[in-house]
Amino acid sequence: MSQNVFSLPARDPVLFAGLVAASLLAAAFAFQYAGYPPCELCWWQRYPYMAAVALAVVAKLVRALPTWLVLMLLALLFATDAGIAAFHIGVEQKWWDGLASCSAYVDMSGDMDAALDAIMNAPVVQCDEIAWSLFGISMAGYNFLIALGMTLFLVDQSRKK
Repeated sequence: MSQNVFSLPARDPVLFAGLVAASLLAAAFAFQYAGYPPCELCWWQRYPYMAAVALAVVAKLVRALPTWLVLMLLALLFATDAGIAAFHIGVEQKWWDGLASCSAYVDMSGDMDAALDAIMNAPVVQCDEIAWSLFGISMAGYNFLIALGMTLFLVDQSRKK
């Protein structure tokens, strides 16, 4: 008997949430290494996903918490990410001011002179500049849509457990 791949979300929503969070992190790092360095708010959007992956893995291994509680904690992490993404969208659209800080990745593992050169030549990434968009929606916009959808899905699943 073959399993339908599309039954995974309802069959194991904790695993599904962990896979979605891991996939979004992988996509974010792929964009970063493809030449789209993250701004400070982009980094902030990664942290709830990192926590969601960790929570999903621990919950699947330990199985000490009730499933409904794990799902609600995951929903809270996705909702937090959606909130950060919504703030980022507002900054991109210039609806409100963003952070005063900017960020750029610099490899500090090698020669210190090369690291200093990298720091001096690193691009300054502004949170209010849209680096990439598709159909008029920025990465922060897609992140918001996915995180909001996952929040609603996880809350719904928690009520069934």
